[in-house]
Amino acid sequence: MHYHWDLIERLLREAQHSAGKPFAPRHYAEELADELQRAGDPVDDLDHFRAEATRYEASLLSADFIAPRPENEGGNGENFVLTPRGAQLLAMLDSSIPGSEHPRQVLDDAGEAALTPEVFDRLALRATLGETQ
Repeated sequence: MHYHWDLIERLLREAQHSAGKPFAPRHYAEELADELQRAGDPVDDLDHFRAEATRYEASLLSADFIAPRPENEGGNGENFVLTPRGAQLLAMLDSSIPGSEHPRQVLDDAGEAALTPEVFDRLALRATLGETQ
């Protein structure tokens, strides 16, 4: 399995800013698909991309990268906050930072297990230290 890290980055960013509004992963996938299209990197199957965003939301929640947003922080039962693990993942994926390719490569090398909490925590440490193996 290959993760679409740009889509996961988008979901994490939107979770950060979801106070008072429902989290809408399918909509965020559409927005990203539009941006990719304009950049010359079109998404082949938009329905699959939207469904993938929904699966990522469930995975991020179950692996403690995001958590339900508390009501006193704008939670409405349909939105999230980043957990410390989620903030760490977002920092690793941050495409605005030069050199962000290395952490993504470390995650890719782990394959499907990359977002498993135990594996991710180990990978995050390696990526921070600049190790590849």
